[in-house]
Amino acid sequence: MKKSISKFLQIALPLGLGFFLMWYFYSKYTPEQKEEVFSYLKNANYWIVGVAVVLSVISHLIRAYRWNLMLEPMGYKPKLLNNFFAVSIAYLMNIFIPRSGEVSRAVVLSTYEKVPFDKGFGTIISERVIDLLFLMIFTLIALTLQFDSLYAFITEKVPLKEIGLALAGLLALLVLFVLFLKYSQSGFSKKIKELLSGLKEGILSILKMRRKWNFLVQSFIIWILYIASFYVSTLALEATAGIELGVVIITFVVGSFTFAFTNSGFGYYPLAIAGILLVFGIQETVGTALGWIVWTSNILYIIASGVFSFIVLPIYNRKRL
Repeated sequence: MKKSISKFLQIALPLGLGFFLMWYFYSKYTPEQKEEVFSYLKNANYWIVGVAVVLSVISHLIRAYRWNLMLEPMGYKPKLLNNFFAVSIAYLMNIFIPRSGEVSRAVVLSTYEKVPFDKGFGTIISERVIDLLFLMIFTLIALTLQFDSLYAFITEKVPLKEIGLALAGLLALLVLFVLFLKYSQSGFSKKIKELLSGLKEGILSILKMRRKWNFLVQSFIIWILYIASFYVSTLALEATAGIELGVVIITFVVGSFTFAFTNSGFGYYPLAIAGILLVFGIQETVGTALGWIVWTSNILYIIASGVFSFIVLPIYNRKRL
C-alpha cells in the first residue's frame, strides 16, 4: 500500500507542480502579453521546427547504434531497429514516470533480443553517466561563453557579499556531506555510496570498452545534434533567429536540466527557457513562445515514435518469439 502511494506521489506531485507553475506564471500575464505569445506561436515557421525534429530523430538513431558498442563485448548485437524501438519507448515512459524509461529499455531488449535484464540495464546506467558528463561539459562551455553577461546579471540582482556567503555555505555543506558519507552507517548514506560507486563503475566501463573512442565520438555527435536541433528551432521565430551561439548553448543546457529532472519538462521547460532568455535581453513572451514550440514539438515526436514502437515492435519480431 505504501509503495503504491509512493509511486502515485512520484508521478502526481511533479505533474501537479507543473500545472501550478503554468497557472501561476501565466495568470500574471496581461491580456496583451498573452496575445503576443499566441501571435508568436501562430506565425512561427513550423517547417523549420520539422527540420529540428528530424535532427532529434537522427540523434536517437545514433543512440540506438551506440548502444551496441556497449553490448558487443558481452556477446550481444541486437538489431538496430529493436534498439531504436526500445529507446523510443523509454522516452515515452519518461513523460509519465521519471526514470522509468531505463527499465523499459532493458525489458524490451530482454524480451526481443534475449539480453539479460541486469546486463542491459547496466549498459544503460553507464550510458546515462556519460550523458551526464557531456551535459556538464556543455554547461561549463555555456558558462564560459556567457560568463560576463551572467556575472553582470547576478551581481546586479544579488550583492557580492551575499554571493560570497552563499558560496561559503555551499562549500561548508559539501564538506559536511563528504564527512557524513565517510563516517555514517545509515541506510541513506549507504544508498548514496552505492549510487556513487555505480557512477564510478559506469565511467570505468567506458575506459575498458574495445571501441571506446568510437563510443565517445558518437556521444559527442549525439549532443551536437541535440544543440543543433535546439538552434534550428530558434530560427522558427524572427525574434530569436539572431541570438548568439553562447546564448543558444546555455538556454539548451537549462532546458535539458528540466527534461532530465522532471516529467520531461512538463510545465517547467517553457518557463525555464523564458527565464534564461530574459537574462540576455529577450522579452519574456518571446522566450515563452520558443519554449512551448521546442517542448511541444519534442513531446509530440516522443509520443508518436513511442506509440509507433509499441505497436510495431511485436510485429517486427513475430518470427523471433
